[in-house]
Amino acid sequence: MPGVHIGDGAIIGANAVVAKDVPPYAVVVGNPAMIKKYRFDKETINLLLELKWWDKDIEEIKKLIPLLTGDLEQSKKELRALLKK
Repeated sequence: MPGVHIGDGAIIGANAVVAKDVPPYAVVVGNPAMIKKYRFDKETINLLLELKWWDKDIEEIKKLIPLLTGDLEQSKKELRALLKK
């Protein structure tokens, strides 16, 4: 629908009718679209939003891939350390 904002990392289910804003990293389905779940816990979502990996150049993203694809708790620890720089 016009004027609706889809948050970063959100997943919109097939044939969903999005009539209101969708938060970052939410999974929405249905008509009207309803939040089914979130892809990550609140801390991980906040870290990913702060990292803004999608704004980085491809070489920087390639360096981040191992950090973002491992154990979630280890990834959060490394992201916290990286973002404090």
